[in-house]
Formats: sequence, C-alpha cells, structure tokens
Amino acid sequence: MWLWALLPAGLAAFGTVGIWAVFAMAVYNGTVNLTQGFPSISHCGAYPPQRCFLSQICSTCSVLALWTVALRFKQVRDQGVHRNANVAGLILGLISSLGISIVGSFQVTTFYSIHLLGAFLAFFLGLAYFWIQLFLTLPSPDRWWVGPARATCCFLCTGLIIARILQYTGFPSAAAACEWAFAMLIFCLFGLFAAEFRHIDSCQLTEQNPVVMDDPVAAETYDDVSHELS
Repeated sequence: MWLWALLPAGLAAFGTVGIWAVFAMAVYNGTVNLTQGFPSISHCGAYPPQRCFLSQICSTCSVLALWTVALRFKQVRDQGVHRNANVAGLILGLISSLGISIVGSFQVTTFYSIHLLGAFLAFFLGLAYFWIQLFLTLPSPDRWWVGPARATCCFLCTGLIIARILQYTGFPSAAAACEWAFAMLIFCLFGLFAAEFRHIDSCQLTEQNPVVMDDPVAAETYDDVSHELS
C-alpha cells in the first residue's frame, strides 16, 4: 500500500520545512545576526516566538519518527533477516526519537545539559540507527538505488559529525553549517524509507488467544479460521 510511503516522506518534508522556517523567523526578528556568523539550529530556536515552533516541530517529528521506526522494524522482521540487528535498530531508533523531543523541549539557553543529552541521542544514536538500516537494506530491482543513497548519506553524516568539533577549534559558523547539513541528511535518510514502505500491503496487530494456544489441536483450528477470515 503506497500510502505508507507518505509517513517517512511527510516526516522528511515537515522537518526540513519546519526548521528552516525557524531559521527564517530568527533572522527576521533579529534573534540571530548573520553578520556575526552562521547560527546553529539550537540558537535559532532558543528565543520566542520561534522556540515555540521548534518545540512543536520536534515533538511532531519525534512521534512520526517513532511510528516510522516501529513500522520499519516490523517490515524487516517479516522479511526474517538479521533479527538481532533489527532489534538493535529498533532500540536505537526509539531512543533517538526521544532525543528529538528532548532537543525541542529543553532549549540550549535554559537547560544546556539536558539539551546536549537530547542532541547526543538524536544525532549520534540516530546515525547509528541508520548505519544499521544500511546493513538491513535488501537489494531490489525496482529500488536498487536505495542502498547506495543510504550509504552516501551515512558516510556524509559521519564526516559532518567529525567536522562538528570545529566548534571547539575557533570555527563556530562552520560547525553550525555542519549541524544544518547533518539535519538535512538525517531527514533524507528518513525519506528513503518511502521507497521501501510503498511495498507494504498492510500493517496489522494480532493477539493470541491464551486459552486456545494451550491446546495444539485447537490452536491449529484457530489459525485456519483466522487465515480464512483474513
């Protein structure tokens, strides 16, 4: 069902437009001064009114990311490949999604330590999550480009994370630019799921009947009936 592809595509589009809207508001109201250097995402969203928008954007992206991570986990699980890696990816994805919410809720000017924790969870664990997704990428004739595109984004993100240390070597504007580029690539990585989610036919939750499951004969009959009803 191609409608599932709208979930990661919508996350990527909403997040990209949202944080650039925060940047535009910060420049417009003079909260940041481009003549003094290029600002980071955190500093653009540190003051009202844009910090309210950043909080809502991050909270929405966090929910969409959680949904995407869970759906991707189920998709890979149904393919029956690399179970342990898939579980590890789920855990990292859930934690990094929580980090996105923390970044938006605790501004850098008021809760610096908590904001840094959220950024670490969102950026570093998020990148680790996508490296695992690269490992879990299965080749397909109609989406052969997904693997190379995902690998390119992961390598670029890793390089940008390393370049982020420029903030501590006297080049804060360059470090901020790396942060923005990293965020854009992360949204691109989420968007790449659209190529794989469009092959999902359905997403259902099933519940076992504990009474029936204790009886092997009844369990087999129950499965047959469930299959016929579905």
